Amino acid sequence: MTELEWKSVGVLELTALPSIEKEHWVSWVRKADVLLVNGGDALYLSHWMRESGLAELLPSLSHLVYVGFSAGSMVMTPRIGEDFVGWKPPTGGDSTLGLVDFSIFPHLDHPSCPENTMADAERWAAEIAAPAYAIDDQTAIKVVDGVVEVISEGHWRAFP
Repeated sequence: MTELEWKSVGVLELTALPSIEKEHWVSWVRKADVLLVNGGDALYLSHWMRESGLAELLPSLSHLVYVGFSAGSMVMTPRIGEDFVGWKPPTGGDSTLGLVDFSIFPHLDHPSCPENTMADAERWAAEIAAPAYAIDDQTAIKVVDGVVEVISEGHWRAFP
C-alpha cells in the first residue's frame, strides 16, 4: 500500500495504541486525509479497532477517506460469516464494526483462494441473510453518505 507514492505515510499499530496517550494518536488520525487498512483477520482487526478506541473515533472523521483491503474492508461490515472466522474474539461470533450495512465476500475466484468461488459466495450470502457483495480483486465498493457504488473492472455480485 505504501508503494503508491503518497506524500507521506504514517503507521499506527492498533495493538500498541493503548500504550500511547490517546490525545497524541487521535490528533494524528484527525490530521490524516486517508486511512489505509490492510487485510489479515477481520475479527482480530475489529477487536483491536474497538480496544484501541479507533472504532469509536471513525464515525466522527467525515473528512477522512477510508480505504480497506480485504479484511480492512470486511471489518467495516456488520458481520463476516462463519466462512471467514479465523481468530475468535473473546465475545465470540462473527460481528465486526457495522459502519456499513452490507457484508463482503472478498477475493472472488482468486487463484490463491480456491474456496472463494461464486458457488461458495452464494452459500455464504444465504448464511449472512442480509445485504452482501461478492467481489473480486478488481472491484471496489465506494460508500459516500450511505450511498453505495460498485466500481469494477472485474466481476462481482450483489446479494440483496
